[in-house]
Amino acid sequence: MSDTSFPDATGRFGPFGGRYAPETLMAALAELEAAFRQAWADPVFVSEYHRWLREFVGRPSPLYEAVGLSEALGIRILLKREDLNHTGAHKINNTVGQGLLAKRMGKPRIIAETGAGQHGVASATAAAALDLECAVYMGAKDMERQGLNVVRMQLLGTEVIPVTSGAGTLKDAVSEAMRDWVGSVASTHYVIGSVVGPHPFPLMVREFQKIIGEELSEQLGDVKPDVIVACVGGGSNAMGIFYPFLDSDIDLVGVEAAGKGIETGKHGASLGHGTPGVLHGARTYMLQDDQGQVHEAHSISAGLDYPGVGPEHAYFQDAGLARYESVTDREAVEAFHLLSRIEGIIPALETAHAIAWLQREAPALAGKTVVVNLSGRGDKDVQEVVGLSSDPGL
Repeated sequence: MSDTSFPDATGRFGPFGGRYAPETLMAALAELEAAFRQAWADPVFVSEYHRWLREFVGRPSPLYEAVGLSEALGIRILLKREDLNHTGAHKINNTVGQGLLAKRMGKPRIIAETGAGQHGVASATAAAALDLECAVYMGAKDMERQGLNVVRMQLLGTEVIPVTSGAGTLKDAVSEAMRDWVGSVASTHYVIGSVVGPHPFPLMVREFQKIIGEELSEQLGDVKPDVIVACVGGGSNAMGIFYPFLDSDIDLVGVEAAGKGIETGKHGASLGHGTPGVLHGARTYMLQDDQGQVHEAHSISAGLDYPGVGPEHAYFQDAGLARYESVTDREAVEAFHLLSRIEGIIPALETAHAIAWLQREAPALAGKTVVVNLSGRGDKDVQEVVGLSSDPGL
């Protein structure tokens, strides 16, 4: 599968994806696609992007043998350490790329949405480094549980705009950012943070994030893992590590948020328990009722608290290219503590979902080699996790 020939010319991954957007954005989306394809085919742009990854982000991120966790679970576990990137997560790979693209297009302002705050911080960081104006939309609920990242964005010179509509979470932040873009598209580029939204965003974000899997392929050398696992909300970190391995026979496993339990309806498992529909400009699996009304998602992790998923992941699931599981809030918190104690690595609650799946499936994985995409560090989640000690509903 070549890099930019898929999705097809209409932005579809099989029956998923596409460009469902207001008429006022259609010309801007076409302009963006043309600009991206020209830039991505330009060796000068690509070289500059990789220079920023090397000198500013700190790539390549290490591949780390988690000896303690491996011994505890009876699995050989390798961690792709995206938490060691500048800003503490994989998100910076994409925001640097889109920031450079915005400058190439002559747009002095960028906007973004954020849930856990990592994409917002990465957008604010790229904007400061590239001399761009930046505004980030963030759900009021997420601002409360991710206060540290709000302060970080403000320190970087970004305006953080609270979103109080709906549940005040990631879905609502995306909607408000879309509204802003409709009214400011001439001067503004919208830096979508995951492989979601109308074409060409899923394609662009995948291409900027696939550096994760490309590096991993080189770092593995003669080692061939049996499984590669990553958490999935919108799905950018998972797509980044999965995509370069699609032609292998490695088991690709994405882990969604089962929240308080699938049976409670309070979860974020769009692939496992959603149905096809249109959300934020693309056809994908989403949480909705029989009338097509969006169900509110739930996850202890703000980054997985989203009622949809990237359309390419929807295609991967239906085509059997990857499989998708889910773990509960409780399992994720237990894994958060486990990795912290055993390896001295405090993971983001998003990443803890992938570790939790390993912990639960350890008997079936005994003796195998597994790579985990450790998508982000957990500094932002420590206060949230400490507060859960008194939560009887967890």
